[in-house]
Amino acid sequence: MRVQVDANQCQGHGLCQMTSPDVFALRDEDGHAYPIAEEVDGALVDAARDGADACPERAISLK
Repeated sequence: MRVQVDANQCQGHGLCQMTSPDVFALRDEDGHAYPIAEEVDGALVDAARDGADACPERAISLK
């Protein structure tokens, strides 16, 4: 599964990273999220979904 974070939508709440720290990290300079790896599989698929669901801005897309 491909994980993407829309930098224009992300407001840096950090909920995705708190929910799924194996999938998402936060940038030091602005606190915005980014995927640790653009492709995930196995157990990380569920974690990516949980992180995306936690985003109040709906800035995370999974394909």
